[in-house]
Amino acid sequence: MRKTALLIGIFFLEAAMGQSTLESVRSKGYLQCGVNTGLAGFSQPDSRGVWRGIDVDLCRAVAAAVLGDASKVRYTPLTAQQRFTALQSGEVDVLSQAPGSSMAPRSASSPAPPRSSTSPITSAPTR
Repeated sequence: MRKTALLIGIFFLEAAMGQSTLESVRSKGYLQCGVNTGLAGFSQPDSRGVWRGIDVDLCRAVAAAVLGDASKVRYTPLTAQQRFTALQSGEVDVLSQAPGSSMAPRSASSPAPPRSSTSPITSAPTR
């Protein structure tokens, strides 16, 4: 069951990343992951400089699925303004960052903005 789930995950990952990005990650031997510049619980280096948080864990999971080793990942801290430029330029292979939307309550006169269909992890387009 776990093996089947992993294979399905890799299939969708390959489709999301685009073949050339996937090939690039495999050829260089590590995943370059764009993360938030330091948001506790999501992505933040600890006192030893080891990145921790759910966004970091997602990057490790992708590295494990693609490269067979969760430690083969490097982190690039990015601001909200930098993240998509870094992805488009190839500086990072994937983005794993907390969404930038507000959790403030909405009223009937101020409805919530439309949700995007993007996942919390975003990959570079096929190059």
